Amino acid sequence: MNLERKIEEKEARICVIGLGYVGLPLAVEFARVGFPVTGLDVDEERVSALNLGQSYIRDVDAADVAEAVQAGHFSATGEYDVLKEMDVILICVPTPFTKTKTPDLSYVVAAAQEITPRLKGGQLVILQSTTYPGTTDEDVLPILEGSGLVAGRDFHLAFSPERVNPGDSKYTVTNTPKVVGGVSPRCGELAQQLLRHLMPDVYLVSSPRAAEMTKLLENIYRSVNIALINELAKLSERMGIDIWEVIEAASTKPFGFMPFYPGPGVGGHCVPVDPYYLFWKAREYDFYPRFIELAAELNQSMPYFVVTKINEALNAQGKNLRKARVLVLGVSFKPDVDDARNSPAQRVIELLSSKGAQVTYNDPYIPQFTVGKDVFYHEELTLASTPLTQELLATHDCVVIVAGHSSYDYDWIVAHAPLVIDTMNATRDVRAHREKVFRIGAPSPGR
Repeated sequence: MNLERKIEEKEARICVIGLGYVGLPLAVEFARVGFPVTGLDVDEERVSALNLGQSYIRDVDAADVAEAVQAGHFSATGEYDVLKEMDVILICVPTPFTKTKTPDLSYVVAAAQEITPRLKGGQLVILQSTTYPGTTDEDVLPILEGSGLVAGRDFHLAFSPERVNPGDSKYTVTNTPKVVGGVSPRCGELAQQLLRHLMPDVYLVSSPRAAEMTKLLENIYRSVNIALINELAKLSERMGIDIWEVIEAASTKPFGFMPFYPGPGVGGHCVPVDPYYLFWKAREYDFYPRFIELAAELNQSMPYFVVTKINEALNAQGKNLRKARVLVLGVSFKPDVDDARNSPAQRVIELLSSKGAQVTYNDPYIPQFTVGKDVFYHEELTLASTPLTQELLATHDCVVIVAGHSSYDYDWIVAHAPLVIDTMNATRDVRAHREKVFRIGAPSPGR
């Protein structure tokens, strides 16, 4: 039976390499619709948990994992030899950057190298990891063709960028449109056919490079607009204007405007990373996207602005940042998620610690948080989430809201904390004790 027929009848055996925030939801959904799915991950604890029907990602319900396992549609393994039995292989591994903001494709390269000796004719390989244009053609394809098989003739290769938004219950794997580009028209069509089993709207572009650039455009668009509003927030503070009020007013315009919001910085795997992937690659073409780089730099500067704001707020109460007790609320990269990758809280805590502040944190989703061992704070510092109590609030000099989780009672927090620095406008509905609240992008209390 050829691959097209297997995909149509849901008999194609699928392997998802990398069972993180991208790979696990994808694997579970393919299993849910009836495909035989194997998840492959080098983390033994993840593999064991999944085979027991457990989930370690908040967006993936453990009941869905258990149901897929019990139905015999899903299993997990750490053994790459399983690839020999597969019809479709999806690569969903991390693509971080180094300390100097250079793309790190080591996980993608390692996955491709493991596939190569196990690659067989007729298989479909789809790279999902976010990366710069050219990765599929220039990095993955030559490795896979080291098997002696030729892409587009003997096996199929495509790129389809992930569009996972952690914590979003509205847009999921099943209703978020996908983009896909193959190294040949046939490769793209087969990938499109497969993905249509999950969501009907799969947009086929001319090449993997176009699909790779699509992903970067989506996130750089966000990066640039977030940078714009962060800059306007700083200006609004100086002018005595509340940027949050301005954004709300501008949002009443039914065309030509989309609201973005200031904050302590950008986090997660995509928005803080993707701009650097593009302008690193652009240098190969003697092109320097200064506008994109400036936006990324401005967003990276926001933790420094937050620490300056904390210092000013403490000074207004006659206190010094050095030896001040600072409680950080929320260290995930955005509200209501259990994902702390590239969280702005990391740099905020490092900067506070380097200036002599005593930092503790609370986050209901992140039980342990490690910072430091870098140029900002030389020692590695591992903190545990401290239970949020009235005594904890009262015994700290200030509370800094970095991730505005909806589970927090902000009226109660403001009532019992001596000072609050709000980077997310989380206290917008708090009416009492406003004199204690300093917000990014808004006039200081009493001004």
